[in-house]
Amino acid sequence: MIYPWHQQQWRQIAEHWQNRPNAWLFTGRENTGKTEFARFTAQALLCETPKDNHEPCGTCTSCHLFAQKSHPDFYELTPEIPEGEAVGRKLLQIKIDAVRGIVDGIHLTSVRGGLRVVLVHPAEGMNLQAANSLLKVLEEPPEHVVFLLVTHARDKLLPTIKSRCRQMVLPPPSHSQALHYLRERGVAQAEALLAFHSGAPLFEHAPESDELRAELLRLLAVPRLLAILDYAAAFDRQKQPLAVFIGWMQKWLLDVGLAQQKMPPLYYPEYAAQSADTAARTEAAALFALAGRLNALSPYGYHTLSVRMQLEYLLTDYLEFWQNKRVTP
Repeated sequence: MIYPWHQQQWRQIAEHWQNRPNAWLFTGRENTGKTEFARFTAQALLCETPKDNHEPCGTCTSCHLFAQKSHPDFYELTPEIPEGEAVGRKLLQIKIDAVRGIVDGIHLTSVRGGLRVVLVHPAEGMNLQAANSLLKVLEEPPEHVVFLLVTHARDKLLPTIKSRCRQMVLPPPSHSQALHYLRERGVAQAEALLAFHSGAPLFEHAPESDELRAELLRLLAVPRLLAILDYAAAFDRQKQPLAVFIGWMQKWLLDVGLAQQKMPPLYYPEYAAQSADTAARTEAAALFALAGRLNALSPYGYHTLSVRMQLEYLLTDYLEFWQNKRVTP
């Protein structure tokens, strides 16, 4: 399907259908419908009786096979979750063996006699070896094969991969469009969740995670040492990666920084009074120092280090910041 906020981009593709490239790269914000757009494009490329505007008919054999996720000429590369393993704290990747398996298949003759389509998402999920393997194919693409790459982080892709794709930015919905989409589906606290997810409405609903984040915000508003230790233990029991906590904290600190400049919050508007109170009792230099220490841990967000110990360290650091005990240069 194509979401309403991407209709114009589809019209651009349809108008230049005969000049389509061997590879598209769809870029934009996460959770705004890019992968759905790419799937729709893939189905259109494989459809045997497309409509006048090149949209898939939805009724031919190819469309039926595509809907059943069994089209023999459609290949999908995405990080695989190992069966039976706890993967919450692992950074899932697309590895070279998966790319090689696809590459071997696309050099064969098309089963349905049309195109072969390869969807890669998120493209930044490829490790370096996998990315280099795909690059070799993009440099000399097989005839009648189209690659569709989706990325939430364009700058993490190899420049050589980007240069071999026709790039299309898929914009996020407006605030009113996104809010309307959530309210139509009966999402509770739609405005607060939309703010936290940076205006991207297609986020995965996770009530337990939302409650854990709300508990953190209440703690950050009035931190206490014993409550910090309890929270670190509770977070650890949910087996969330450190990267999740770092993301939550970074957004809170940004809101506090905005409050120090007398600006409204971006991510936690329902905690505007609490972030303003924190801003009033702290100093900008200490805030930047704390944010720097937090950023330094970001590369280890999916490391096997003790998440509980890291939370205790970061939250104790935050407590000293909140109490305005020190200003670290």
